[in-house]
Amino acid sequence: MDLRLLRYFVAVAEERHFGRAAARLHMTQPPLSHAVQQLEADLGTTLLHRSAAGATPTAAGAALYDEARSLLAQADRARARVLAAAGAGSLTIGTLGDSVEHAGGAGTSLAAAFRRRHPEVDVRVLEADLTDPTTGLSAGLVDVAVTRAPFDDTGISTRLIRFEPVGVVLRADDPLAGRELLHLADLDDRTWFRFPDGTDPLWQVYWNGNRPGGPLREGPVVRTVHECIRAVLWNGTVGLAPLGHRPAEGLTVVPLADLPPSRLVVAWRTGDTDPLLRSFVALAAPAAGRRPAAG
Repeated sequence: MDLRLLRYFVAVAEERHFGRAAARLHMTQPPLSHAVQQLEADLGTTLLHRSAAGATPTAAGAALYDEARSLLAQADRARARVLAAAGAGSLTIGTLGDSVEHAGGAGTSLAAAFRRRHPEVDVRVLEADLTDPTTGLSAGLVDVAVTRAPFDDTGISTRLIRFEPVGVVLRADDPLAGRELLHLADLDDRTWFRFPDGTDPLWQVYWNGNRPGGPLREGPVVRTVHECIRAVLWNGTVGLAPLGHRPAEGLTVVPLADLPPSRLVVAWRTGDTDPLLRSFVALAAPAAGRRPAAG
């Protein structure tokens, strides 16, 4: 049996709900439903009673649940013993601000899942400033990155975690702060924060609310999230942020209609086959190509 399908089934059986199980597994509901259907097809029996209220195991599902938990526990023990025999190992994760905390919707769940699978591994998290969207990956400072596209991904492989719509960061007393939706044209007369010269052009253009080849909007140069916040609070500068982030006190975020959503991704150097890296990628983004979150 495919252990991945068994893990998915166990999550649904324990949560009694496909939506909650999908959130627990850092994935969307459609691929989870498809995976359980595939498992049912492989076994030739219905494993779950589905209803508007949720999902409960059938008699066959209850029997599989007990066996699956035993098999998964045995597989985890085997993995731990193999890794222990090979040495503890280490993994360095690059991040931009709180991108790791937002991976999969619950950073503590991602950290807990990795720790359960690899309790002996030494994990380091390095936070890069906003001038390096690869968070040290291109420079060889980290093994894997949880970051945001677009950026120059030459020599780098990525897997989508999810799409996140972006909004305009404004002071709470800004005349536009009460709007339900904004367009880039509404902000043509405003100053925008920008990153230093030499920053990845694709990254620079996106967060400057621009299009490739267009002139950058003028405004203060910033390197960190805190500098961005201060520029908005003190100078009324316009900035962008994913809508799922809670704004700092005194700020608000208004949805922006005409900019593509931010792509939260896990990234690694192409060709790197380190098992710990692959395990982290599988946990951070178990299902590729997630749909945009509701804006």
